[in-house]
Amino acid sequence: MNSKMRHALLLLALFGTLVATAAPAPRTVREPADSMHTEYLENLDKMVHLWYVRQNVDSTVLAETFDYDSAVITPDCPDSVYMKRLAKLNTLIELPFNSIVRNYISVYTQRKRAQVSVMLGLTEYYFPIFEEILDSYQLPVELRILPVIESALNPRAVSRVGATGLWQFMYGTGRRYNLQIDSYVDERRDPIAATHAAARYLRDLYEMYGDWTLVIAAYNCGPGNVNKAIRRAGGKRDYWDIYYFLPRETRGYVPAFIAANYAMNYAAEHRIAPVQLTLPRTTDTIVVNGKMHLQQVAEVLNVPLQQLRDLNPQYKHDLLPSSSGNIIRLPFEHVGAFIDRENEIRSYKDSVFLSPQRIREPLMHKEVAFATPGNGNAIRYKVRQGDVLGSIASRYKVTVQQLKAWNGISGHMIRVGQTLLIYSGKSHS
Repeated sequence: MNSKMRHALLLLALFGTLVATAAPAPRTVREPADSMHTEYLENLDKMVHLWYVRQNVDSTVLAETFDYDSAVITPDCPDSVYMKRLAKLNTLIELPFNSIVRNYISVYTQRKRAQVSVMLGLTEYYFPIFEEILDSYQLPVELRILPVIESALNPRAVSRVGATGLWQFMYGTGRRYNLQIDSYVDERRDPIAATHAAARYLRDLYEMYGDWTLVIAAYNCGPGNVNKAIRRAGGKRDYWDIYYFLPRETRGYVPAFIAANYAMNYAAEHRIAPVQLTLPRTTDTIVVNGKMHLQQVAEVLNVPLQQLRDLNPQYKHDLLPSSSGNIIRLPFEHVGAFIDRENEIRSYKDSVFLSPQRIREPLMHKEVAFATPGNGNAIRYKVRQGDVLGSIASRYKVTVQQLKAWNGISGHMIRVGQTLLIYSGKSHS
């Protein structure tokens, strides 16, 4: 080989090295395949299949949507398609693609198509609320996806550790961000109040980290765990650099966020259509001073009581308490009638719905009278996949407190296959 040829080959090798350096391969983060799925998938099933969703989905559509055998499952797309679609999303938050993100995209678009259909239907009601509030705080609107991951858009969702509502606030965090939580009201379940609180919390986290991916991780596991991961990673402040130092659950949280953004934007490309829910598309809020019962509103205005409950999930016992400034959300077409007839509504059967005795008496006392262990009408119920105490209690028209007392349960944990005693003859399975 002459010197000119050697020189040319040397230049070619050097050029190849420079090209490789200038265009690095896409960043990938790998984790054992079984590490992401179990807890996340079970949680998604629990949230979506709770009584709240079942009550708001047309039963015929639901049956069709949840028929896995007849559903047309779109084959996985090439990675290049996922990457191109994610790149097209106009987002302030970086949405990188890697093997873990791809796995979560498959969860949403392949394995859990039915749940995604339900959530797509719910987005038509909840996303405009989230977007308006997030924009008012100058936050990225793509953060609207967080409640999809946290609660599957169920305002009554309660985690095994007590996190509550669409944004899954713990009691302490909710109170710290001025959410009202007492015997009658839990604003963690209020879509508007909770979203304002979440926006303030997210804004505070961003001031701490200056990186939205770290903010999302901290929202899941708390800033203490993120700070610990940063220290263990030698001060690195990139999510993918601290990935393996984060709690196991949080490792999947950011990939799930990216995948949920993909699924909510590209559901149609995977032949996933939204389930039509009975929640009204257009609503408005009215400030109410003084006590009022949702059933008074329902009977005077001829609005389904369940619809009022779904629009106002923050009221635990259907009662707006005596404090001033209570907010009620109504279907838009009933707002005018409510304003015109507010005094009539308040006085309607007030001795029944607003009597001091009715308000002060714990509901548990009445229920125990017809459903105590002493009456001998016990039902043996075996816990199934996706069951939580709240859904079982609703099904049999008893309280969670009763279920816990009858079965010696101190917390909220139940396990699949566990047998529960239920002293009620009213089953709605």
